[in-house]
Amino acid sequence: MAANFNNSAWFYDRLSRLVYGKAIISAQLYLIGHIKPNSKILIVGGGTGWILEEITKRYPSGLQITYVEVAAAMMSLSQKRNTGDNEVIFINDVIENVTLANDFDVAITPFLFDNFTEQTLKTVFNQIHTLLKPGALWLNCDFQLTGKWWQAFLLKSMFLFFRVLCGIEAGKLPGIVACFDLKRYNVIAERTFFGDFIVARVYGK
Repeated sequence: MAANFNNSAWFYDRLSRLVYGKAIISAQLYLIGHIKPNSKILIVGGGTGWILEEITKRYPSGLQITYVEVAAAMMSLSQKRNTGDNEVIFINDVIENVTLANDFDVAITPFLFDNFTEQTLKTVFNQIHTLLKPGALWLNCDFQLTGKWWQAFLLKSMFLFFRVLCGIEAGKLPGIVACFDLKRYNVIAERTFFGDFIVARVYGK
């Protein structure tokens, strides 16, 4: 069962800024800097959709964007964003239920995989993987543990909060990096934020 982030849609962005400052935003801005003109882009779990406006600032036209978000309240906010003259298709569903052509140049998964158990992660990952054409970029950012005590504490608190409020299924970070390694993705670029707790990576298929 997919988590329901409808309950947090109205305060989600403000909460992330309160806890993480600009780190959540900065990680995603770093990733979208790698998008090339005229790309066909798949965004999965884009939340309130502010990333659409940031992409549009770089490319006001020429992009084909498919925006997949399961929370109806998040989708409603996303559909109000300025997307310029880019072609945007909004799909309010989980990515596992969506049938799309396997010709995307870019996939963007911002803080998506930490919501899942190991099994769900593999299902979602493989679905996105099949939609990317050879040579495509996969832009992913998420949390990671690097041995600092406060990271584990903050992560545990975050899981508890969103499990109670939104019903996320995860209680620990799944093996995100292992999925990319298994499919032999190459790390093209990466940057860490917020004391290395947040990592943004550009993968090449």
